[in-house]
Amino acid sequence: MSDTAPPIRILTVDDHPMLREGVASVIEAQPDMVLIGEAANGREAIESFRQHRPDVTLMDLQMPDMNGIDAINAIRGEFPDARIVVLTTYKGDVQALRALKAGAMGYLLKSMLRKELLETIRAVHAGRRRVPPEIATEIAEHAADDALTEREIVVLKRVAVGSANKQIAATLGISEETVKAHMKSIMAKLSANDRTHAVTIALNRGIIEM
Repeated sequence: MSDTAPPIRILTVDDHPMLREGVASVIEAQPDMVLIGEAANGREAIESFRQHRPDVTLMDLQMPDMNGIDAINAIRGEFPDARIVVLTTYKGDVQALRALKAGAMGYLLKSMLRKELLETIRAVHAGRRRVPPEIATEIAEHAADDALTEREIVVLKRVAVGSANKQIAATLGISEETVKAHMKSIMAKLSANDRTHAVTIALNRGIIEM
């Protein structure tokens, strides 16, 4: 990096102060980077972005008040050139795909922060995408899968919180037979052995969240 190039201006968005402090300490040690703002949820992220116009935003996905995907959509809607890197504990391919479709240019698991953070920030700032190989592989593996419909996701969320078919039918205003048909379709699409297995797969892939 030449002496005249300004440092990369970074905004961190995460609801855990410890993580923000950890990122801040790593960035502070870099001569070519400066932390210009922090936010604890999606709404604060949008305000901070408008105020600071960072070069690179590090965005958590699971946050109270407004999640990371919604914040990415909102920021990119207003600032199409925004360069955003997702920081998450979730490896799920569906979650990753949602973030990338929303406009994220990088995807980073929090377990990789120490090794990958600085390289990812520099790559995204330079206009390159950075997605870990294991996430890219998982996205590719499921690319041809049939996605669950919105109604199937609603049914599966009810199963995840322990609702029986009868309760789900009553809540959604459909017949028990329809619930069973949805479950059959869900299990086929997810290659699941039973209801519990279907929920586990859906949680791991980021199709549903608890």
